[in-house]
Amino acid sequence: MRIVQQYLTRNDCYRAGRTIRPQGVMIHSTGANNPSVARYVPGDEEIGRNTYGNHWNQTNTEYKAKFDKKLNKCAHAFMGRFADGGVGTVQTLPWNRRGWHCGRGKNGSANDTHISFEICEDGLTDASYFKAVYQEAVELTASLCKEYNLDPLADGVVICHKEGYRRGIASNHGDVLHWFPKFGKTMDDFRADVARWMEGEDETVTYEQWKEYMDRYLAERAELPASMPKLFAEANELGLTDGTRPMAFVTREESAVMARAAALK
Repeated sequence: MRIVQQYLTRNDCYRAGRTIRPQGVMIHSTGANNPSVARYVPGDEEIGRNTYGNHWNQTNTEYKAKFDKKLNKCAHAFMGRFADGGVGTVQTLPWNRRGWHCGRGKNGSANDTHISFEICEDGLTDASYFKAVYQEAVELTASLCKEYNLDPLADGVVICHKEGYRRGIASNHGDVLHWFPKFGKTMDDFRADVARWMEGEDETVTYEQWKEYMDRYLAERAELPASMPKLFAEANELGLTDGTRPMAFVTREESAVMARAAALK
């Protein structure tokens, strides 16, 4: 899990200063095709920067003046892509601060009982992104359950927004059950994965899991910028490289191709 803090101190929810005794965790997703966490926070060099001024670290009045609508919401954390393309979490409220994340249902509001986080959605078709944010969500939820002595398998402890609506403690939203099943996951699967992570069963990595992690690592490394951009550009101009994947590892086959190209120059 990769987590940094950037509290939304200007948000009216933060400024209200109300606290809760956490009794559960509610999972949300953003409902917008933008996996960048910086869409919702001001950001920094690690997170990425919000360049449109539509982050949530502003008052309702400030937000309405810019976008003609109230902000009137705040989750405890957001998870999605950081500046380097990897997945991480930004904590935006203290965990025991009362969030404004789920509205109200006929039986009350999980704002009074549950810690919340938003998973930044993409186009809902990228399996590698889903696996990365799903695992990040599992690890964050497990950490919170440990910190507050919560049983993720107990009734009503770990739920999504849609399940909250069904229980009458949240507004009528469909997240995350419009997304998880696309990749063969249910909330029961999620709760079981959180419980396993808390028990440490996942400390032993299977070969298939190792291959998934390796594929993820190689893909993330391939997206990194060149550490010696001038030299890399010169090699590209000479036809020794194709100009892509500057920080990716080189196979023997690729080495042979580049050596032959250099010999013919």
